[in-house]
Amino acid sequence: MYSYTGKILHIDVTNRKTHVQQVNEDFLKKYIGGVSLATRLVYDNMPKGADPLGPDNALCFAASTFAGTLVPVGTKHAVAAKSPLTGCIGDCLASSYFSAAIKRAGYDGIVITGKAEKPIWIFIDDDAVYFNDASDLLGLETFPTEEAIRAKVGDERVRATTIGPAGERLVRFANLTNDRGRQAGRTGMGAVMGSKLIKAVAIRGTNSVKVADPEKLCEMARQLGEVAQGTKTEKYRILGTPSNVLNMNRLGILPTRNYQEGQFEGAEKISGEYMHEHYTEKAVACAGCPIACEQITHVKEGDYTGARTSIDYESLFALSSNCGVDYMPGAIAAIERCDAYGMDTMSTGVTISWAMECFQRGILTKEDFGGLEPTWGSHKAVVALVKQIAYREGIGDLLAEGVKRAAAKVGEGSEHFAMHVKGLEACGYDARGVQTFALGCAVGTRGPCHNRSLAYEADIKGEVDRFKAGPDRGPIAKAAEEFAAVFDTVMLCKFIRACFKDCLLYTSPSPRDRTR
Repeated sequence: MYSYTGKILHIDVTNRKTHVQQVNEDFLKKYIGGVSLATRLVYDNMPKGADPLGPDNALCFAASTFAGTLVPVGTKHAVAAKSPLTGCIGDCLASSYFSAAIKRAGYDGIVITGKAEKPIWIFIDDDAVYFNDASDLLGLETFPTEEAIRAKVGDERVRATTIGPAGERLVRFANLTNDRGRQAGRTGMGAVMGSKLIKAVAIRGTNSVKVADPEKLCEMARQLGEVAQGTKTEKYRILGTPSNVLNMNRLGILPTRNYQEGQFEGAEKISGEYMHEHYTEKAVACAGCPIACEQITHVKEGDYTGARTSIDYESLFALSSNCGVDYMPGAIAAIERCDAYGMDTMSTGVTISWAMECFQRGILTKEDFGGLEPTWGSHKAVVALVKQIAYREGIGDLLAEGVKRAAAKVGEGSEHFAMHVKGLEACGYDARGVQTFALGCAVGTRGPCHNRSLAYEADIKGEVDRFKAGPDRGPIAKAAEEFAAVFDTVMLCKFIRACFKDCLLYTSPSPRDRTR
């Protein structure tokens, strides 16, 4: 089996035992990798009715088919478990060197069950698995945790996925961070790992990944990489996804003040163009990526001097326009703190914006916020609330439960403007103006997701009347979700999806193949 190992590593942290499950070629042909394989592993290893934050939940990692190879944008992995936000199987994606380390250590997937007796970090060193005391790592933010583990092992090749203070405190939308800035962000996988008292999972993989035809693969990778550095990905390479801000604002679907509006008067000040001119330091890429969409921003003076982080559109809308904030340094600082504490930026921003609307309507008061006044546009309040959520301080303890549970507890009609589907906070498109995408959000298996459903493309490209729903939208949404599912299974970054037909070695499938 080329690129596969046929091995799933099982780790029981309660009993500190491990075993390797052998899976055959037929199994791997059916589940392939990524989200598909990770979801199957959850299904097989978690009993019915398991508490998402209990020891029976299975935290599962599955590498991309292409992880550790030369395939552009193919070095990715999925993480899945029962979500503490939705109660359904939750999954998320991440990329870069940790993804390759899974394969190079000799595994297609990893299953972690149980709960440790005391905080630990796990070290997978090819065939060996070590359980290490993590007491000296507790309280560390995500990046320092990763650096501390590499220092302990004494090898820069070691890659780790970590939780920060938010994961330790079981913030329901806590995430996992690897390779200094790559997050498995959505559905609360950081809380699941925190509930097992695992601070980090580190891997050192020293094996090679075998492919069937290295020369052919090199040629295809070279051609695809060249196309991926052309016009098809230009917007990602120059401005990154923050280039969407002005486009979404023009279309009237930029979430503003907790989705009360679809246009933001301060959009210019938080646009990708403005960010690029004033705050972007450089663009960086994930392992094996020729696009380099990650925009590293840096505040060099004034408020929040020294704040430095990568920014994408989804993080930006959630902590700027959706909170009424038009001050870019404030948005950068809020995103940086989310990354440091280990929290999903989208869920954080949407939950904070709900709290701000509660304050606007008088449902929550200044006293409820401990003297803080979270008025629309108050970047200082947003940054302060990010910290309170991460440490479950004051009202942050309520907000750390996610917007669905927070609204259910507060009541007084606040459930009406708690923006979520199935408990997962909404994404960066006002669905009232993209009705095909609205359907995709409503039926999404993990909740509203711009990555899981690409149905917004039909709306934005004018293929349908985006302001009206209709019986024709079901097939469109279905096809868009199935297309995304293919990418999330073989695991390729969707930013390259327009590049294949310009590759000389691309062969269009025959009509017969397309109907199989």
